[in-house]
Amino acid sequence: MRIASVLYVLMLAGTLVALVAGFLGRLHPVFDSLSHFRFHLAVLAFVAALPLLLWNWKVGALVAAGAVLAAATTSPALHVPVIGMKLGAFAPAEPDQPVYRLLQANLRFDNRTPEAFLSLVGRTKPDVITLNEVSELWRGKLQVLLAAYPHSKFCTPARGARAVAILSRRPFAEGGETVCDRRGAFGHGVFDFGGRTVEIAALHLGWPWPFGQDRQLDQLKPALGAIGRTALLAGDMNATPWSMTVAEVAQAGGFELMPSPGATWLNRRLPMSLVGLGLPIDQVFAKGDVRVHAITRAGPFGSDHLPLIVDFSIAPREKTPAREDETDVVAL
Repeated sequence: MRIASVLYVLMLAGTLVALVAGFLGRLHPVFDSLSHFRFHLAVLAFVAALPLLLWNWKVGALVAAGAVLAAATTSPALHVPVIGMKLGAFAPAEPDQPVYRLLQANLRFDNRTPEAFLSLVGRTKPDVITLNEVSELWRGKLQVLLAAYPHSKFCTPARGARAVAILSRRPFAEGGETVCDRRGAFGHGVFDFGGRTVEIAALHLGWPWPFGQDRQLDQLKPALGAIGRTALLAGDMNATPWSMTVAEVAQAGGFELMPSPGATWLNRRLPMSLVGLGLPIDQVFAKGDVRVHAITRAGPFGSDHLPLIVDFSIAPREKTPAREDETDVVAL
């Protein structure tokens, strides 16, 4: 019995240490990796702490409750980010302004039901699409969309990798260029939305520490910083909204992080009906004159990610008031 008690205390202590360490992402990427599972650890700590009440160990129960409360206060529903991160908010659509739609999806490189995604595009009719994990399989399947999305950019992947792509109904802006990073994990284009220039970027970060996500992001920061003043960035960050990784993406590009609609990824061994057990790792960022009105999750299409539908518009140009000396004056 004593051994069981010792193992129980060690398990509870380890869970609480991991939970608290997740708030120290600024110190080392290992802590940021722990932060992604903050709510899973909080639930585990809560369940593990229940026997403490039966044993009348109130101090231990209060410590566990405090850790769980700290995790709850960084809920994406409450939209509390890492300190210093700029937060965006949904804006109401102006009645006289056109509303555009962006579809963000991690396709899953070996998706066995690509027709489900093509059907999703047909139903939602986005103006622009940002894609992750575009494999050779997907390049062939996506050809049928190019008649409707002729202004597109497919990045070239590094060996063994899957690239990002941007598909657009909207034309490229005059003089605007499209760029990709050498790994094909970042793509960036300049598009004309009814006479207004908007930059669209797609990003797919790798797995967190110890898999090199922090090094990849350091290499991408100059490209993120080169994105213009009015832009949308969407993609699979492999990082939650409350992580340092997402904060660094926002800071590098001068973006505001938009509110997350909830978990978008679940291990593919589990049915997508349980996606609430997963992680919100697909993110949308905006800046400048882009006004995001809503972000919703679309239904599953065979990937281990749910796609995001982003409705947005572009703030109207401010009218310059006429100077007094230009005002017509009628002499009486």
